[in-house]
Amino acid sequence: MSHTIADLAAALGLRAEGDTTLRITAVAEPASARATDLALALKPEFAAQIGAGQARAALLWDGADWQGMGLAAALLSKRPRHAMAGLSARLDLGQGHSPGIHPSAVIDPSADLGEGVSVGPFCVIGAGVRIGAGSVLAPQVWIGWDAQIGPGALIHTGVRIGARVRIGARFIAQPGAVVGADGFSFVTPEVSGVERARASLGEEGAETAPQAWARIHSLGAVSLGDDVELGANACIDRGTVRDTVLGHGVKIDNLAQIGHNVVVGNNCLICAQVGIAGSTRIGNNVVLGGQTGVSDNLFIGDNVITGGATKVLANVPAGRVMLGYPAMQMAAHVDSYKGLRRLPRLFREVADLKKAVSKLAGNG
Repeated sequence: MSHTIADLAAALGLRAEGDTTLRITAVAEPASARATDLALALKPEFAAQIGAGQARAALLWDGADWQGMGLAAALLSKRPRHAMAGLSARLDLGQGHSPGIHPSAVIDPSADLGEGVSVGPFCVIGAGVRIGAGSVLAPQVWIGWDAQIGPGALIHTGVRIGARVRIGARFIAQPGAVVGADGFSFVTPEVSGVERARASLGEEGAETAPQAWARIHSLGAVSLGDDVELGANACIDRGTVRDTVLGHGVKIDNLAQIGHNVVVGNNCLICAQVGIAGSTRIGNNVVLGGQTGVSDNLFIGDNVITGGATKVLANVPAGRVMLGYPAMQMAAHVDSYKGLRRLPRLFREVADLKKAVSKLAGNG
């Protein structure tokens, strides 16, 4: 499939210059671009590599000297990386899923599939399931009893969606994601060592006699808004009594874990290996960097950002940028880290001072 520069500009709302009849078939990094590729030179350091490839056209920043780069045409954007979102959608060849319902799929007669739903090999769709029009289920997807999925979903291979889960429109789940597994809720007949340790801040707990763990069943489900995306092997647990809830536009990376009863606001970005413990509430537009851990029963306000590997052990007010273990405001953490790195030199200086003082005392 090929596109002219003019067609792409019109579709994406970009400015095109040069030979706009030029056709491109794919995108590429500047140094490896072929003559039919659109080079992605989103900033000057990338554009410096254009001469190493064969590209005749590129996606560039607004005001770039594309002619000086030896190009025949250019797409110009005030925010080239944002333009990449629309460009990549236009050029995505998809996953090659066949339309229609594969004969090996097992679909309960009471399930309701909307117009144009595609169901791949070895899928299982339970009783009372409703799937919106135009949705695509890749091979080996399992949808549990009474689950509902809105229109335009793309559910990749091996995804598991539990009973009574509610999902909005345009849902995307990468391979192996699980929505609606039981929450991790267990209790002992007597007060456990964990409870003692928590209440006493670690002074008690280890000497507690062993006890068996009793399961607390997950009676709630999971509710996801529109335009939610889940990465590969991401997991969202069902609630204990009420639903675990994610708002509209939430994007979750690979291997992230959302615990039971968690509530996540709209347009949050949850990066790889994040873990959010049960009953925590997350505001809108929150970004949790990779490997962030959030303890249970906390509140994180709107627009909070955490750096990678941050461990949140207390509530975080809106608008904070946090880093470290335990989490603190990023500027304070950076100052603490600088101080930590200076400690060896400080120790040496103190040792030298002690020696000098000792000599002076001996001379006296």
